Parts: sequence; structure tokens; C-alpha cells
Amino acid sequence: MLIQQIKDVEEARDAMLVAADVPTPALLLSLKGIGPEFAAVLWFEGLSRKFDNRRQVAAYAGLVPTPWQSGQINCEQGVSKSGNPRLRSTLVQVAWLWVRHQPNSALSQWFRARVTQNGGRYKKTAIIALARKLLVALWKYVNAGVVIEGALLTKTSA
Repeated sequence: MLIQQIKDVEEARDAMLVAADVPTPALLLSLKGIGPEFAAVLWFEGLSRKFDNRRQVAAYAGLVPTPWQSGQINCEQGVSKSGNPRLRSTLVQVAWLWVRHQPNSALSQWFRARVTQNGGRYKKTAIIALARKLLVALWKYVNAGVVIEGALLTKTSA
């Protein structure tokens, strides 16, 4: 009974993604490494909202730097974490999957360059930065149709 309820909920979710008023949620499914679960969270938690620029998108997800100022000293303290926690954690998971499933994309190459540059010590810090870059790239992809450089699309979208 419980398994049937889960299947019903998943079918309803998939139907909502395909039958949305705009075809953009289906665009997320066309990217290799993003399945229906992540596409639903990315679309309904963040990408369906209207933003003016990439800074607003990143701030909504809580992936913007927190400034610290004292006198003449200006520092960045990491991400603010003041945004949508479900969207932020999903983006971090999608970033790890992106590196695995999209190895030739510009974003994955940027991540690998940063990790090898510092000897692999700051891999988790770099993945948060990649999550922000990926969010902005997905926002551009959904709203303007700009395909992420080097991204692989699934065979069903061709």
C-alpha cells in the first residue's frame, strides 16, 4: 500500500513537470545527470520564480558570500545560508552529480582546475562554488535557452 502511494506521488510529480504551463521544467530533464526528483525541486523551489539577475538567484538559494568588515578590513566569510535550504542542499547534490555525469562541461573543468590547483584540499569549498555557478547556468538555460557549455543532453530530448 505504501509503495503504491509512493508510485502515485512520483507519477503525479512527473506529470506536473511535463504538463507545466511552460516547457522549461522539461528542459531540466534533458540534461544528463538531472532526474525527475532533482528537476522538480530545482523548478518548484527556485527556478520557477522571476529574478532580475544572477545575484538575486544566488541570494535566494543562500549561495552568496557573507561580508565581514571592521575598520579598513573587508573579508568574505563563506556563503550566507540565509536562503532556501532545500534548494541549496539540492544544488550541492546536483553539483556532485554534475561533475560525475558531465565531465567535459566547462563547469566540471573549472571545478577540477580549482581542486587540482590547491592539491585537492578544498574540494567541498569548491563544490559550493560550483553549485552557485551551476544555479546561475541552469537559470540562464531555463529562462533564456542558453545551453551550458559542453553539457551533454539525454537522448530522449534529441
